[in-house]
Amino acid sequence: MLFKVASFNVNSIRARKEALLDWLSINRPDVICLQETKVMDHDFPAADFEQAGYQCLYKGQKSYNGVAILSLHPMKPLATELGAFTEPGEARMIAALIQNIPIVNTYIPQGFAPDSAKFSYKLAWIRELRHYFERNFKPDEPLLWTGDFNVAPETIDVHNPKRLLGHVGFHPEEHKVLDYVREWGFQDVFRLHQPEGGHFTFWDYRVPKGVEKNLGWRIDHIWATAPLANCSTRAWIDIEPRKREKPSDHTFILAEFDLPDAFKG
Repeated sequence: MLFKVASFNVNSIRARKEALLDWLSINRPDVICLQETKVMDHDFPAADFEQAGYQCLYKGQKSYNGVAILSLHPMKPLATELGAFTEPGEARMIAALIQNIPIVNTYIPQGFAPDSAKFSYKLAWIRELRHYFERNFKPDEPLLWTGDFNVAPETIDVHNPKRLLGHVGFHPEEHKVLDYVREWGFQDVFRLHQPEGGHFTFWDYRVPKGVEKNLGWRIDHIWATAPLANCSTRAWIDIEPRKREKPSDHTFILAEFDLPDAFKG
């Protein structure tokens, strides 16, 4: 069975609802993980997505953050506890069991500036993810981790690595802690199928003609443990939505898996 997964920083579910519904009707992923929904739970437009065939799981807060999982299949919510250091009520992480596959969706803190407390918080947040995975999962079993990581892992994941090295999102300390999580047992599914550079998921609104010049970053990801990564058949980025009117500053990243019978729900 082919199983298609997408991730998208929607940058306000209210502002992008119609565009997202249109995209879903055309692309029809089994699961899409959303970040920066920016609404309280009672304002999440679940009925609109349910009418389109998607079950909804969401966690929000007013005006910023917010994560959601939309699925064509039944979902079982999973625990997402991080360390006690995290900000109370912070809506940055949500997880569900779908088709016997645990899917963890994260919106990792942006970090603000390398010399700031927010950057230290970001590093601690990523580091704690390793402990979360250790407590709840096994690297030799199927697991999908996706979302806006707010980190470009490699030099080919930013448009100008020499100039950007040391900036938030492409900083050696971020690479170090992200590698710490990766070493637990994750593979970057996109890179398994797209080894060359120039593929990005984020283009800053403030950069003039950033999309046209492809001055982007690949900070949105789909990672998987080996049993699932070995089933992946392709991975790609859909850049077209970023070129339309009033887009998110991110676009969709997708991966497809050919699931064996053992994975099926």
